Amino acid sequence: MIEVPVLIAGGGPVGLSASILLSRLGIKSHLVERHPSTAFHPKARNINMRTMEIFRQCGVEDAVRAAGLPIERTGFLIWAESLAGREIERRVEQRSHADGPELSASRHCLCAQDDLEPVLRKHAEALAPSDLAFATEMIHFEQDATGVTATLRRENRETQVRAQYLIAADGARSPVRRALGIAMRGIPEIYRSVNVLFNADLTPWVKDRPSAIYLIQQGDLRATFMTINGVNRWGFLINLPVDASFEPYTPARCAEVVRAAVGEPNLKVDILGIDPWIAAAVVAERYRVNRVFLAGDAAHHMPPTGGFGLNTGVQDAHNLAWKLAAVLQGWAAPSLLDTYDAERRPYGETVTEQSLESARSMGRVKSVGGAPPPSNARARKEFHNELGMIFGANYASSAVIPDGTALPVVANPVTDYAPSARPGSRAPHLWLERGGRRVAALDVVDKAFVLLAGNRGASWCDAARKAAETLRVPLTAYTVGAGAELGDADNRWASAYGVQADGAVLLRPDGHVAWRSSGGAPDDATSVIARVLASIVSRST
Repeated sequence: MIEVPVLIAGGGPVGLSASILLSRLGIKSHLVERHPSTAFHPKARNINMRTMEIFRQCGVEDAVRAAGLPIERTGFLIWAESLAGREIERRVEQRSHADGPELSASRHCLCAQDDLEPVLRKHAEALAPSDLAFATEMIHFEQDATGVTATLRRENRETQVRAQYLIAADGARSPVRRALGIAMRGIPEIYRSVNVLFNADLTPWVKDRPSAIYLIQQGDLRATFMTINGVNRWGFLINLPVDASFEPYTPARCAEVVRAAVGEPNLKVDILGIDPWIAAAVVAERYRVNRVFLAGDAAHHMPPTGGFGLNTGVQDAHNLAWKLAAVLQGWAAPSLLDTYDAERRPYGETVTEQSLESARSMGRVKSVGGAPPPSNARARKEFHNELGMIFGANYASSAVIPDGTALPVVANPVTDYAPSARPGSRAPHLWLERGGRRVAALDVVDKAFVLLAGNRGASWCDAARKAAETLRVPLTAYTVGAGAELGDADNRWASAYGVQADGAVLLRPDGHVAWRSSGGAPDDATSVIARVLASIVSRST
């Protein structure tokens, strides 16, 4: 029997990210994936800035970007009757526009899933050479008070694994979720789609207008060209009503639809693969049952409009990994794990709802037997402009200490993002200096809590180090500002984080603000920080 702290079911982007994150935190895991290798179809492609920040923390950002397309190759959103026909509308994708506000050290990236997964797998295997098992299926599991026992099958041979925890990153049809009897809440079928991967030279119609997607509206045809390499390798989605049959969509039929959408009947099209699927807008009623956690599509299945499925899943893993490490390493109580559901499920519900609204605005949601959507249905203004949703996750749980302040008010919480260090928020981006080198504020967050104090807040740092040592909680502390441990040449840190020069902010290992004090340290600062840390990790002082 294999014994391991964490078993991961599923070797897609979410499972692979979980493996990487746990390995970096010093936690051994065992990942199983029933397919023999990584994805063949491109599926998801948009990797938003928040997810790229996570990849940056994992040391894989540059490799992911190298596997994808440069931003300038994907900056537009184009609606057309066909690629060769009349262009209906063109928009600039604000969330990836180079001239937009600098909200992150990491830029948006377009990297197709079949290009992304090999990068993540290579990195995961480098960190844990023998702990990824592809062509291996988990066929049964059961849990008890101390762990999970799973049966794995590989080439008709069965093996048992004993783990303390199980992460189910096994997709929208998650066998783990079904075995647990967790219901999905929402709309299980909103439309049908045929995902086609093909080779064809579309250069004559795209070279002068590089776009992330080309949305085709032609009679009752609704289809989308998805840029893979921007030249001859493409994804293509054919949208269908919920009562449509997938049976007619043979390779020959799919090639016909591609030619019609291009507007060139003699185009040479090489169909590489066809993957029919049903779009849904559903979220699991809970993300945890005792020692089993749902992540990614197993926890939430949303329409692809906006490209939030993969991103939300990787961010699930990011939230969960440090909490599992804290419990397994003994510096947090097991009840810390309850905050995973409390923090991630409300965000999953919001993102799923907004993805559905974008799909509706584009006429992609068709009723059974209903008429085709209006020809002018394109997309609401929020589509691909969701900066507020990308950065706006604000957690409320026992792993956050409120400071009585409110979130900044914005006109549209989907599109508008106002950086804030209110506890629960992702720490605002700004550039600092360490050892003569420029670093992002989030670059100082890695595997431990980080306390940042103003340049007159050294007593906060001393208190935090003492409290953390007493509680055996990993923590680093820095002063920020002129003459401090982290330089602030632009003199922006204190105002950006809502503190005075003698105030302090505590960041969690996932980059979210856990606690904030706007003013100076009291005489019993060590006791204050000890109570804060103990509360966050569900321990008594």
